[in-house]
Amino acid sequence: MRSNERPLRPLATARDTSDLTAAARIRDAAILRFGRDGFGVSLRTVAEDAQVSGGLILYHFGTKAGLRRACDEWVLAEIRESKRAVLGTGETGPWLAQLGQTDHFAPLAMYVARTLQAGGEAAAAFFDHLVDDAAGYLEEGVRSGVITPSRDPYARARFLTGMSVGTVLLEMSLRPQMLRDGDFTGFFQAIADATTGPGLELYTQGLLTDRQMLDDYLMYVTDPPARTDDGDSAAAQP
Repeated sequence: MRSNERPLRPLATARDTSDLTAAARIRDAAILRFGRDGFGVSLRTVAEDAQVSGGLILYHFGTKAGLRRACDEWVLAEIRESKRAVLGTGETGPWLAQLGQTDHFAPLAMYVARTLQAGGEAAAAFFDHLVDDAAGYLEEGVRSGVITPSRDPYARARFLTGMSVGTVLLEMSLRPQMLRDGDFTGFFQAIADATTGPGLELYTQGLLTDRQMLDDYLMYVTDPPARTDDGDSAAAQP
């Protein structure tokens, strides 16, 4: 750890407090370190954070790629279960409780952001998993009466997932000092404070006063007007 670097706080394990094996400590340390500094960090740095030897990382995970896969799986599972706890029951209690658990969820969200920021096939596959999971827990929300049904559930899930991670990636460029300091909790608390109210209003009350634009769009995409040679719509011609 660099001398001017804020120590990384242990990753709270809300789902399973008995998950304190060496492999779990390594995984948690890797999630925190990858989230803070990206995936270019060495296994030696992760080993120092977890207070284990580099050989123990190789014993449990084989390679750095193996460690990253384990991190991916755990982060995705944590996010999926937290969403299902809210949308699957139709009760606000679990959601309100999660608002007070920023210490736990902020490092996970930071790991997601770093994964997508890195790009490439791994990022694309990770995003696909996020969307698949979102489609699943949104459908549970539909069944529980919390979520309005969609004509295209997967497309809606992809749109909402993109909006969510896009907001985080934008804020990463606007608040870089908080990330350099390792203040994940403060970073995501600031995002939550700025977006939760407007987001709930938008999702609950909607934005448009009627469905005219949607209906017109659906008619357009199924039967778009012909184009003239100059690129104008034939329907617009006098």
